[in-house]
Amino acid sequence: MQSKKLAKIGAIGTVIVALCCFTPVLVVLLGVLGLSALVGYLDLVLLPLLGVFLAVTIYALVRRTRI
Repeated sequence: MQSKKLAKIGAIGTVIVALCCFTPVLVVLLGVLGLSALVGYLDLVLLPLLGVFLAVTIYALVRRTRI
């Protein structure tokens, strides 16, 4: 995969996960849908996902500077 495309995917994913992790976007959405019982498990999914997208972004940027 091209490093420019990989960096774009990583940056967009990081922004989306950060918005869902640090703002109550998903809490409100799950409450509206009647799935508020799942709110307790959001940190178990969102924090590792944030780490993965940050790692992808950093990898793509490092790869882009070496080429």
